[in-house]
Amino acid sequence: MKLAGMASNRGRNLLHIADRAPGGAEFSVIVTNDADAPVLAAAAERDIPTEVVERDADESREAHEERVLDALEGYDFDLVTLDGYMRVLTETFRDATPTTLNVHPSLLPSFPGANAHEQVLDADVSVSGATVHVVTEAVDEGPIVTQEPVAVYDDDDAASLKERVLHDAEFKAYPRAVKWFAEGEAELVGDEVTVTADAAAELPLRRIQGADRTADLRYGENPHQDAAVYGDASCEEPSVVDAEQRNEGAKALSYNNYNDADGALSLIKEFERPAAAAIKHTNPAGCATADTLAEAYADALATDPMSAFGGIVSLNRTCDQETAELIVDSFKEVVVAPGYTDGALDVLTTQENLRVLDVGGDELGPDVVSETYTDQSLVGGRLVQERDTWAPDPDDLEVVTEAEPTEAQIETMCFSWRVLKHVMSNGIVLAKDTETVGVGMGQVSRVDAVRLAAMKAEEHAEEKGPEGSVMASDAFFPFPDAVEEAAKAGVEAIVQPGGSNNDEAVIETANEHGIAMAFTGNRTFRHS
Repeated sequence: MKLAGMASNRGRNLLHIADRAPGGAEFSVIVTNDADAPVLAAAAERDIPTEVVERDADESREAHEERVLDALEGYDFDLVTLDGYMRVLTETFRDATPTTLNVHPSLLPSFPGANAHEQVLDADVSVSGATVHVVTEAVDEGPIVTQEPVAVYDDDDAASLKERVLHDAEFKAYPRAVKWFAEGEAELVGDEVTVTADAAAELPLRRIQGADRTADLRYGENPHQDAAVYGDASCEEPSVVDAEQRNEGAKALSYNNYNDADGALSLIKEFERPAAAAIKHTNPAGCATADTLAEAYADALATDPMSAFGGIVSLNRTCDQETAELIVDSFKEVVVAPGYTDGALDVLTTQENLRVLDVGGDELGPDVVSETYTDQSLVGGRLVQERDTWAPDPDDLEVVTEAEPTEAQIETMCFSWRVLKHVMSNGIVLAKDTETVGVGMGQVSRVDAVRLAAMKAEEHAEEKGPEGSVMASDAFFPFPDAVEEAAKAGVEAIVQPGGSNNDEAVIETANEHGIAMAFTGNRTFRHS
């Protein structure tokens, strides 16, 4: 799509659109009515042709617009975009050109006119923004194409609000509108603009999220980084953001505590049976389910007590005194659970540096999960994805080897997959029954992840070891070497997604070692 831009001053929105080329749109020309307008030099730097058509003192608007149209006659354009063009366009111009858009620095129909920011501040509203609309005979009243909100803060003045609206609203809304027209998603029909793709969807074209600061943090991941926690008051799922800290006077959570505790809490929500996990740097050091919470914690800790030192403990049942006594046997940073008995609190609060978080709910399991999407910040944007809630049931497993897994091994496959979902990729979990015995996480080579998990089970696990374990892999094996390493460690069954070009060779290797193998058909990468 070809654009004609019109500006009276700096034309920062036009230049932003030129730099972004939304939907492949590019400027054929930028016109100004001021020979001294800074937009002229900025356009020249971008090799955009420019035209200057100043209005004479006694010249009518219509006559001036005729001369603007003459200046535009030699250029090809499909859409006109205004940015601070300080003239009201008459029917003379509008009838002779394609659709014309303008951006206004407020959420129309509120606060129209030239002093929108001052009106916003005088009205003492808490939200302003920008509106992209079609230019009509009425000032700031044409059909709205899109809007973008921004917060108004108590200490704002017109200058600070203007800059925020420009960068956080106009720079988002205007390119979006141009992109829609360029890609045929937006159309002006009569007095209405329709955007065919701008509809409610699980992953909509526009995503607006609000958040309130719930806590100031001493620093971020490192002491030189500022940080804060922002919460979503509409979230119904138990979370560490809203968790009550039960030991008054203990130091507040750090950025890393929040991050690790969130990961720990997400992990133990996977299980319906009593479950416990020890987390270090967002990775499970150990996880287990059992008939009692204390048994589950003891089994989880025994996977790698050295790595669990100074880590996060998560529980999916009310913490009782027996479990609390096991937790304080070695140093932990945080324990998070859906409640605590009085006896448990008596034990846990004796530890000066242990933060005790209560997320409420008595029991946590898959049924409490309500947040179906997750997001992650990028420089310049966000990644949004559906939450990985899938895990195999026994009927989902496809046995592909001569050896058939036992019922106990199938149960372990399903358990280990739920743990594996929370291990940084490349990830490997070794497990027996419903407890981990070794975890290999965050390796750039899958075979190295197998070796790490086997080493952890051999050297760090208490009364466990890799022999006779079930191995879970978060993605397929590109080569048989990882299966060879598993066989050396004594692994007896493997669960993996399948789908490699070398599946036949991998299966053959498993058969040679008498290892049972099942495919899930799904992988479970975790890269953040």
